[in-house]
Amino acid sequence: MYELYELIAVFGVFLALLAAGMQVPFAISISALFYLILHGGFDALKGLGLTSWGSTNSFTLTAIPLFIFMAEILQKGGVSLRIYRGLAKLVSPLPGGLLQTNIAGCAVFASISGSSVATAAAIGTSALPQLTGRAYDRRMAAGSLAAGGTLGILMPPSIAMIVYGTFTETSIAKLFMAGVIPGLMLAGMFMTFVGIYAWIKPSIAPRESAPASIAEYRSALLDLVPFILLISGTMGSIYLGLATPTEAAAIGCAVALGIASLDGDLSWVALRQAMRGTVLICGNILFIILAAFLFSYAISLSGVGEQFTSYIAGLNLTRMEFFLAILLLYTVLGCLVESLGMIVITVPLLYPVLLQYGFDPIWFGVVLVVFIEMGQISPPLGINLFVIQSIWDGKLSDVVIGTIPFHLIMFLLLALLVLWPDIALWLPEQMMAKPG
Repeated sequence: MYELYELIAVFGVFLALLAAGMQVPFAISISALFYLILHGGFDALKGLGLTSWGSTNSFTLTAIPLFIFMAEILQKGGVSLRIYRGLAKLVSPLPGGLLQTNIAGCAVFASISGSSVATAAAIGTSALPQLTGRAYDRRMAAGSLAAGGTLGILMPPSIAMIVYGTFTETSIAKLFMAGVIPGLMLAGMFMTFVGIYAWIKPSIAPRESAPASIAEYRSALLDLVPFILLISGTMGSIYLGLATPTEAAAIGCAVALGIASLDGDLSWVALRQAMRGTVLICGNILFIILAAFLFSYAISLSGVGEQFTSYIAGLNLTRMEFFLAILLLYTVLGCLVESLGMIVITVPLLYPVLLQYGFDPIWFGVVLVVFIEMGQISPPLGINLFVIQSIWDGKLSDVVIGTIPFHLIMFLLLALLVLWPDIALWLPEQMMAKPG
């Protein structure tokens, strides 16, 4: 029981460091080192070198910088604007106008970037000037972009799923496929809400005109064709077993370079900016992963994981009671901890308990990502809120209020995943059933 008190003290240190303004990877690292010294003294630090090497010497993790570089090429090459322009012609005539384009654009770009922040920033930068210039409701405009951006960690490729799969030794390819149907469902639910709300309250969105000719439809489709080929080629090669996620990401980078060179404004300056952006983003993500492995090492060395599992099992909770407890935990953490931080400080402890309760690790990976999506738009630390607020002249409170209905829709998706797990598991099962 003493080890559990140690763990509580370490979590207290972690939250105190976050409250003091320290960045997540430093807060996790210091907490892990504190835990090691508290439990085993300075001798416990002898294994840090091997742990650090083992955490970064992973072929799976190489997919992260490649997927990020692919998204950066398209964004810095000015191609994300083309995605929005093409979708605006096709989707904006629906009730809700460009608000519908926000959701659809985020869903498409999410299938390229794998990052919630990149998705919100890319589509938000393209959309917000048009939305404010056409007198759209500011709260709904900001809320649809912040919430739509969260699709970046549910639709494959998902960086959060790569990190989760690395920790739990779960197939990244199957996790990617498990996110497809829930991701499309969530985008559809967002768009349905926007359409119904705009129909009930037309003042939130002016009515947009449909393309006036076949030529305009053709132009819109031509804007989207390169991205459809990129998405289908990257994800299709994974589904068919022709490439690993890392190999598919490398192919995606090559195709993105071709698209940005032929149809975008890719220059040497833009390419250098894309490389710089990739290094900065990856440095942050991989530092969090390194810190997470240090934390996981501290937990395994202390044996608290086994004690925690035994303690939870001794409570004799039903599967539903345990799931509701996890829901409460992640709802609270989502307001306090950055998305990857939620994974790395909870999965090492919870994963053995999940297996004991018989939860499918692939299904839970999708559920965990939905929890993280909620955290991305939960104050005070929801990063998508700050991304959208930083690229317009509105108040942060308006962004927060605008995301509330989308937050409730995510709870609805969670309920559907609990009632019908095959929503997430059907596509990976088809992938497993493929011959060879």
